[in-house]
Amino acid sequence: MGTYLMALDAGTGSVRAVLFDLDGNQLGVSQQEWEHKEDPRFPGSMDFDWTHNWELASGCIRDVLAETEINPAEIAAVSTTCMREGILLYDKDYQELWACANVDARSDDEVIELIQKSPDLEKEIYKVSGQTYALGALPRILWVKNKMPEIYEKTAYVGMFNDWLILKLTGVMSIEPSNGSTTGIFNLATRDWDTSIMEKCGLRTDIFPTVYESGTVVASVSEEAAALTGLTAGTPVVAGGGDAQLGCIGVGLVSPGQGAVFGGSFWQFEYNTSVAKTDDDCRVRVNCHALPDLWQYEALAFYPGLIMRWYRDAFCQAEKQRGEETGRDAYDLMNEEAEKIPAGCYGMQCTFSDVMNYISWKHAAPTFTNFSLDPDKFNRYTFYRAIMENSALVTKGNVELVASVTGEYPKEIIFASGASKSPLWCQIVCDVLNIPVHVPKVKEATALGAALLAGKGVGLYTDIPETVRKTVKIEKTYYPNEENAKVYADLYENWRKVYAAQLELANKKLTKNMWSAPGV
Repeated sequence: MGTYLMALDAGTGSVRAVLFDLDGNQLGVSQQEWEHKEDPRFPGSMDFDWTHNWELASGCIRDVLAETEINPAEIAAVSTTCMREGILLYDKDYQELWACANVDARSDDEVIELIQKSPDLEKEIYKVSGQTYALGALPRILWVKNKMPEIYEKTAYVGMFNDWLILKLTGVMSIEPSNGSTTGIFNLATRDWDTSIMEKCGLRTDIFPTVYESGTVVASVSEEAAALTGLTAGTPVVAGGGDAQLGCIGVGLVSPGQGAVFGGSFWQFEYNTSVAKTDDDCRVRVNCHALPDLWQYEALAFYPGLIMRWYRDAFCQAEKQRGEETGRDAYDLMNEEAEKIPAGCYGMQCTFSDVMNYISWKHAAPTFTNFSLDPDKFNRYTFYRAIMENSALVTKGNVELVASVTGEYPKEIIFASGASKSPLWCQIVCDVLNIPVHVPKVKEATALGAALLAGKGVGLYTDIPETVRKTVKIEKTYYPNEENAKVYADLYENWRKVYAAQLELANKKLTKNMWSAPGV
């Protein structure tokens, strides 16, 4: 048996291959940024280029093997994770026919069609699946049926991106409950496909691959994939899961009542529950956890990581250049200056994502408001910090939303993924939530979760919660600054009012929504 584990992570903004030892220590990572472009013919679309993106993914595998100089034969198993909601359609020979990434919103007509057909159907589906039309696969598959009937007729399978990675590695089609449940076609209680949901929507019921629980061996690396990636043919490939669910395993969120925030391209607040219960008002998403006896309440903030990348590339050229000259990250240089800006950014506010409302989900136009023409106060570092603060304010709203469903506000949370690499951002989140924030040592928490499941699949670990307690290490705990917490408490109340006004402008078509769910 090998002594290393590999995780492949197909995120919204990048794909990466990460290598771990059996103690959960990260040994190497290779990452490539990718983009999911809009098809100009279809507003709101978010296409997934499976040919180019597999080239990037396989290149990451080769690169991390070269970087670590580890013998591929010593890799005990591989598992996969990815952004949720993105779907691929395949023909009977497992060839890709059509794919879209996670927040594809081209299916307005189809959502309207479903609502006209049955106004109460969305709520009925939500009660069974924990999902609405906002991010689910149903409207998108219906779009393919209506707009690309030739592809619909050829479709033999539907799958998610983590399962696509497994298919490319092994040639075997599969799906697992944690990401599969985000399709809106799963029954939360049974953790399996619910064909009645497709029937109610006038869609086919014969396109569902076999369900494997996370941590189950699906197949092994094929000779073809081995030649392309550098992996050893025959290496076991294990069912992984959705990024947030596997991230929860990677940060130790394996028991009911625990909460975590993942600060990536999107920010997710996850809260574990032992009961597959939905929200009466359909505001909060409910997903299967990657562990078979757990489920999760989830509330999303849109684009914090992507907006920060946009801001870096658009306004921080000096820091990017200085970073290249000194070997430092441009974000670190920006953080040093933004830390000098007082909490609350002199009253300026940034708005780009609303508190989640799953049944009617839309966002106002991105804005910066309430600043003056004083360059000493309102410079690019102030705007940069305002983006950080807005991410934390949205998160506070989402935490309160989930608490209104569960009846419990968390006493502490775990903060992980890319944003947790910034001490400033960690402290802002801590001050806004006004509770201790724990940051794990391993920042690639989602990949670690996949690696631990890979180990479980081949018998290296028998109990994931027990393994997590041994392998997941907290690097630092942040505690609220009382003075800043008071500033942010007042700022939050004002922010909700400002955001409501900004949303009204979008509702009146005076500004353009940053994003809105299909049909909303």
